[in-house]
Formats: sequence, C-alpha cells, structure tokens
Amino acid sequence: TQVHDEASDDRKATIVIEHLIQASDVAHTMQHWHIYKSWNEKFFMECYGAYKAGRSEADPSTTWYKGEIGFFDFYVIPLAKKLDNCGVFGVSSHEYLSYATSNRAEWAREGEKLVQHYLARYEEMNKHLE
Repeated sequence: TQVHDEASDDRKATIVIEHLIQASDVAHTMQHWHIYKSWNEKFFMECYGAYKAGRSEADPSTTWYKGEIGFFDFYVIPLAKKLDNCGVFGVSSHEYLSYATSNRAEWAREGEKLVQHYLARYEEMNKHLE
C-alpha cells in the first residue's frame, strides 16, 4: 500500500542519512592516502599532546597502530560497504570503499613507522617547552 511504501521509504532515507553523518566524521579515511595520513597525524598530535599535558592517562602511541587497523576493519570499511550498497554517491560510492581498503593496507605496511615519525615530529615541534 501507499502508506507502507512511504514508511519504508522514510526508513530507508533515515538509514542513508545516518550513514552520511557517520561518513562525514571519518571521511578522511575514504580519500587519497596523503589526505588520510595528514588527518591521522593531526589527530595523533592532538591525542598525544593531551597525554603529554596530563589531560589523558593513556599514551596513544602504544595503541595507535593496532587501533587504526581495528578502526578500518570494524568501522570504516563496513561503513564504506554500506555507502556502496545504498549507492547514494553513485559511482563514487565504490571509490570510497576502494580508498578505505587501500588505506587500510597501506597503514598495515607503513603505520608503525608513521607512528614513530609522528612521535619524532611531536618532540621536535615541542622541544622548546622542556
């Protein structure tokens, strides 16, 4: 019936909007590697700075590498698959999934070295504070 179809369409639209809101928060993970890497470093610096300043008890450098892999595996890639399935971005939807899986693979290869690089950059940028 028409009422049932409208309710079904409303539910589908709500699900798509929820996916879009989730994707907007992690969009950098579904873009080119250099964009992902840049935003990842900024977020690391923010978290590590909070740790060094005593605003966080946990040193993020000890879990950052594995945490990103889990983030890709259990949040980003499943979300990219949902975006691909609903097709809201047309052919670009598959591109986001492709970037997410590619970035996950690149992080698995380079992430540990990048975390060490982030730490060195943090120390270099903040050596005047000691």
